Amino acid sequence: MKVVITIQHPAHVHFYRHVITSLSEDGHDVHVFARDKDIALDLLDHYGIEHTVLAGKADSLTGLARVQATYEARLLHESMRIRPDVMTAIGGVAVSHVAPLVGARSVVWIDNEGAQSHKLTTPLAHVICTPRKFRDDFGANHVRYDGYHELAYLHPKRFTPNPDSLREHGVNPEEPFFLVRFRQWSALHDVGQTGFSHDAKCDLVSFLADHGEVYVTSESPLPAEFAEYELPVPPHLVHNLLAFADLYVGDSATMATEAAVLGTPAVRAQSFAGADDMTNFLELADYGLLYSTADDRDAVAKAKSLVREADRETFERRRERLIEDKIDVAGYATELLVQSGRGQRSSWFRQAVHNKG
Repeated sequence: MKVVITIQHPAHVHFYRHVITSLSEDGHDVHVFARDKDIALDLLDHYGIEHTVLAGKADSLTGLARVQATYEARLLHESMRIRPDVMTAIGGVAVSHVAPLVGARSVVWIDNEGAQSHKLTTPLAHVICTPRKFRDDFGANHVRYDGYHELAYLHPKRFTPNPDSLREHGVNPEEPFFLVRFRQWSALHDVGQTGFSHDAKCDLVSFLADHGEVYVTSESPLPAEFAEYELPVPPHLVHNLLAFADLYVGDSATMATEAAVLGTPAVRAQSFAGADDMTNFLELADYGLLYSTADDRDAVAKAKSLVREADRETFERRRERLIEDKIDVAGYATELLVQSGRGQRSSWFRQAVHNKG
């Protein structure tokens, strides 16, 4: 079977890397295409994943539209050459458009309700995969699973934190430290949304620095006043850093979820947080693993209270309960791609609840 996988974000590398390995080991022909976004290409290189870059970075809404058009045109050209059986992506705008033109089936993964880009994807996608409690309904081609994207690489079957990898880079996992993430807000689904203001960032980092080491990761270049807090480890070790951190705070949805599923106390500030927030975040809040707010000042106040009061053992117990309820998403994704590539709408494919083993 020929499989095309597209990557447009660093988290997509993590989501698909175990899937790529499993498919390749089973003899399938896997082709990976990428867009130059943040550290996505660095991660692909680190994991030894052969790939072709189809488009570069975008620095404006107009630029993003131009990059997307270039990406789709080049993906069509490459797919006409490969003639894949199945194509897959997170978000999946390009894949859903290109797959029908080359006789392939498309499998797209979505976990963010309400994004306008879904209107460009879901009408054409052959299979749309979302977490179980996803609010929107995409019809007959919509399948739901008990998990999150982040459990494709942070489920205990896939990831074991390594404290020695941190010590090699000067981080003592036994001493208090905090991880902070600031994002750029330049993606198609980010239009009109915001996270931390500059003042809130300064207040947050200043407070945390009085209580331990602070490490700041950012999609855009770090402001001069944060330069001393630059991430001490290479990008592929950030999940080890996150697993041993005493607290995560940021305006990144992906890293907030990563922290939560690792059992690290997490605070997220994004302008669309609230009662109508994405269901992933509402569910993680129900587990007591994530605090989300639209108010960056409220986020800073919550972070301060967690530094003073959070009990890591409590968060570990909450995480154990979460893992008991969820599946190994990488294994599920691999099997779904195989079934879809073969054009089989079996009882396995239609099942609402899948075997967690």
